[in-house]
Formats: sequence, C-alpha cells, structure tokens
Amino acid sequence: MKASYKKYTLNFKRPSGTSRGVLTTKETWFLILEEENNFGIGECGILRTLSIDDRPDYEEKLKWTCQNIHLPKDELLAELVEFPSIQFGVEMALLSLQSQDPFQLFPSAFTNGEKGIPINGLIWMGEETFMHEQIQQKLEQGFSCIKLKIGAIDFDKEIALLQSIRKKYSASEIELRVDANGAFQPQEALQKLQRLSELDLHSIEQPIKQGQFSEMAKLCAKTPLPIALDEELIGVFSVTKKEELLQTIQPQYIILKPSLIGGFKGTQEWIDLAEKQNIGWWITSALESNIGLNAISQFTFMQNSNMPQGLGTGSLYTNNIESPLEVKGEYITYAPEKKWDVNSIL
Repeated sequence: MKASYKKYTLNFKRPSGTSRGVLTTKETWFLILEEENNFGIGECGILRTLSIDDRPDYEEKLKWTCQNIHLPKDELLAELVEFPSIQFGVEMALLSLQSQDPFQLFPSAFTNGEKGIPINGLIWMGEETFMHEQIQQKLEQGFSCIKLKIGAIDFDKEIALLQSIRKKYSASEIELRVDANGAFQPQEALQKLQRLSELDLHSIEQPIKQGQFSEMAKLCAKTPLPIALDEELIGVFSVTKKEELLQTIQPQYIILKPSLIGGFKGTQEWIDLAEKQNIGWWITSALESNIGLNAISQFTFMQNSNMPQGLGTGSLYTNNIESPLEVKGEYITYAPEKKWDVNSIL
C-alpha cells in the first residue's frame, strides 16, 4: 500500500464570523492510499487556534503517517492520539480503500438516495443586517431548526435578533440553537443564560471557555437553558477522562466534531458514554470539504438520530470538491447518480 498527502486550501464564499475571529480560508490535507488498482481518500482538516493538533509539527506527522501506513490500524491510531484529525483521515482513507465505491463508506438508505438527514441552518456572526438576511434566507429555504453564532456583536443586539424571530415563529415552529464559542465570562454567564432562556431556545453551545470544569458544572446545574459542550471535548483522549468529564460537568448535551475528537472511534466513545448518562448529543462538521462532510454524514446516518445535525456546511466554499451531497430544504441528501470530481486532488 502506498500513501501520500496533498494540502488543499478551501476559500470561503464570504468571510464567516465566529467569536474567535473571521474565517476567509480553511486548510485541509487529503490522505490518499493506493493499492493495486484501488484508491482510498481521507481528509485531515484542522481549525486554526481550536484544533488540539494545530501544531508546528502537523505536516511532519502526516509524513510519518504515510511512511507507517502499513502498521496495524489500532497501533497506528494509538500513535496518532494527539492528532485527532489525522486519526480521522486515516480511518476514512482505510474505509474508502476497502469499500466497493471509495466514497460510500457506510452503505445505507442515505447513500442509496432514499433518505436524508435533518440538519440545522447555520447563521454566521456579522453586522445585524447581514444576520437578518441569513435568517430570512434559511427560513425561506424551509429550515425549522436554526443555529446562530453569538458573542461577537453587542449582546442586546443579539437578543433583539432572537426576539425578532420569536415574534414571528413560536418554538414549535422554529427551533433556535445558539453557539457562544466560549464568549461569556463565568461571572456574567448565568444572567445571560436567564435572558436567553426567555426566548424559548433549544440550547446554547459552550457559553464559557473550555477548561473551567467547576464553573461549567455550576452553570449546567443552575442553567435555565440546556447547555451543550463543544470545545470542552477537545483534547480529552482516554475513555476514563471522557467519562470523568461528563460525570463532573453533567451537561444536557454534547456536540461531536469527528475531526476534533478522534474520528469515528472517538465520536462513538463519546456517544456511548453520553447515552449511558442520559446526555443528549448531535454531530456537526468542523468545516471540512465535501470529502470529510460525506464521511461524517454517512456515519451520522448510521446512528439513527432524529435530531437536526450540523452538516449543512458544504456550500460555504468557492472551491469545494464536486460531490453527490445536496441540501434539500432542511435535509442533507446523497444523489448517487451524481459523480465525484476529485481530479484536482488525486
């Protein structure tokens, strides 16, 4: 088996704002495996300043992975424990190589084009008018679950935005989720959660920065609004530590991004632990190209969850890989008759 990798820079159609800054590009690396006449492809993508493997030796580790691709899978993944996005790329590429169709990793009613996966509409941070435009667009497209990034503009303006949606649509018509990306200070968080809870929101992601376990545990115990952990899960490698984190904080939900938490294996571990403790969960992309998004979507479908997932990110880029993935209304679907265009990366 021969392994190689190729760097690819994804360009956003328009700058996309989060509380950590504005994104204009996204780096990713494609891991390509070749054996006889077959090929496999995986994606190793990092989010700068967020991924635990955003390190100077990242590319060096990719080279090492290609040189050691012959190792038994479990041994290889164990060696890559501090590089969750490379773990994910390896899992994806190996599954791709072994599959009859290199892009159908988990054949199902989803990949047959028979069923879609419900997803939320994502609203990026920006000027008030831009956020209003996005909200209107998502509602017109037929989304009944909308997720807004908050924490970058004035909090009162964000409350007013949410109020404007609630005046038109009740909680039974539109489910609203918000993501603070750790923007609140612990001393003000409960008061802000109180104000947000008056708007019948579904949940808030990561209200305070990760790593403040006792503060987050207090918030989850007192919150009037369900809290979902996101960044909090990054860098927690062992099953024991994962279980300890969930038992300590006792969140209402966790959000799973395979590229940030160790691929399919890491995601499955979190799901199993959460379900044991009656903690809800959903899966989202970490802004991968359609290669990674395809793998995540197929894996997600196999989990049989009815909750809207965070998988509607394929249309963010001007130069994404052409694929059978399509967003129809509030579902991500797979059109098997459409072909993949991977000439630019093979």
